[in-house]
Amino acid sequence: MPESIETRDGTRLFLLDWGAGAPIVFVHGFTLNADVWEHQMMHLAERGHRCVAYDRRGHGRSEKSWSGYDFDTLANDLADVLATLDLREVTLVGHSIGACEVVRYLSRHGAERVSRVVLVSAAVPSVLHAPDAPQGLTVETFEWMIAEMERDRPAYYASVAPRVFGDEIPEERYRWVMSIALQTSLRAAVGCTRAQSRDDFTNDLAAVTMPTLIVHGSADQSNPVALTAARAAAAIPNSQLIVYDGAPHGLPVTHAQRLSEDLLAFVTQDVGAAV
Repeated sequence: MPESIETRDGTRLFLLDWGAGAPIVFVHGFTLNADVWEHQMMHLAERGHRCVAYDRRGHGRSEKSWSGYDFDTLANDLADVLATLDLREVTLVGHSIGACEVVRYLSRHGAERVSRVVLVSAAVPSVLHAPDAPQGLTVETFEWMIAEMERDRPAYYASVAPRVFGDEIPEERYRWVMSIALQTSLRAAVGCTRAQSRDDFTNDLAAVTMPTLIVHGSADQSNPVALTAARAAAAIPNSQLIVYDGAPHGLPVTHAQRLSEDLLAFVTQDVGAAV
């Protein structure tokens, strides 16, 4: 199995490719990398699934390209992963902004290769302030986030970590996640933040026609459930919403076992009964 693939614009993306069987492709959240899926990938690969995760461009071990931090390009990167590995009947799993890439992929490239979707702590349909979403983030808030990252990125990440992972994450896990986050280039972190400040994925959700599992924490401060998951579930007819009571945003890390079990239950159901 290759350890990397080359995208259509020549950017190299690092891959983890574990197991054999029905493929599941994982797309990680903001400033993280493929390693945050390790628990879910082990759990599913040991039970007969091929699990693929990649580091987003500018993140982890992937090439730190200067450009491409818009959701159209990031969706193209996902398309290039699926095409290069020739994956079909795929379950796509996206966490946080990774879910944005998943739904943009479906709206740009279609569902020929995809049989199911899982949206975890997803930033869809939108986290932007609007008349019907007064709790959403303003452009000024996004620009403040960018300014803080440019001023002192480690300090900014440390300040927002409790909102992402809760206050009870073990110190060892916290240090591990912070070490992953700091592998992301400043250019990528700023670019992805600015892209999120511009894009609304409401129209993209029309392309999500396959069985879809939506998993969210009720205490998610990054993407509040009423702003994101509840609206996504209402917009996707063939969907099921599971809310983890009291859980924060970083579910692949904070609720690794429960999420692994819910993913396994979903991917092993008959498609017609998946929701």
